[in-house]
Amino acid sequence: MAKSFQVDVVSPEATVWSGEAEFLVARTTEGEIGIMADHEPLMAALTTGAVIVESGSSRTTIGVHGGFMQVLANQVTLLTDRAQIAEGGRDEAAALAESLRSQAADGD
Repeated sequence: MAKSFQVDVVSPEATVWSGEAEFLVARTTEGEIGIMADHEPLMAALTTGAVIVESGSSRTTIGVHGGFMQVLANQVTLLTDRAQIAEGGRDEAAALAESLRSQAADGD
């Protein structure tokens, strides 16, 4: 079994998802990045897209619009402008993220 780390996905309204993960993929302004336990400390700006959190056989996909990701001491925190858990996979989360971006642009 792979080593796990703590993940918290937070929006201004609430904690969207919190738990242990073995692997996380997020889209940053520099491109897509994968995080595993014991990753080097990192700060990155998030772009609109899907975040995938894997733990064992469980996979959670989250649509994210903007924000920042911090990786420090086996703790990953995504401070997002908007985020919502998606039903389905990466494509559904990406579509949801685009919807969140549109809502932000409309001022909702």
